[in-house]
Amino acid sequence: MSLLRPLRLVAVAEATSFLALLVATYVKHAHDAPIGVSVLGPIHGALFVAYVVLALMVFKPAGWSLATGIGVLVGAVVPFGGFVVDRKVLRGGDPPPATAAR
Repeated sequence: MSLLRPLRLVAVAEATSFLALLVATYVKHAHDAPIGVSVLGPIHGALFVAYVVLALMVFKPAGWSLATGIGVLVGAVVPFGGFVVDRKVLRGGDPPPATAAR
């Protein structure tokens, strides 16, 4: 079973939760309303951990280069990163392994 589809779903969910958490952080400090951070913080944290674990599990079977693997992991810590990773790396399905015959 390929873990690319679950990784795509988690990448998009993690990126969305990251952006929502950034907005909630602004609201917390600008309007003294910490509830958004209290709710979104743990959700984003769980999605972040799931993203990293899935990315590490997919790395070798997908045949990613080290640069691609690092890029996918960096996508978890950059705003909009999960969306970029989904579009540029994951959307095409299983990439051919690097050791495949040409």
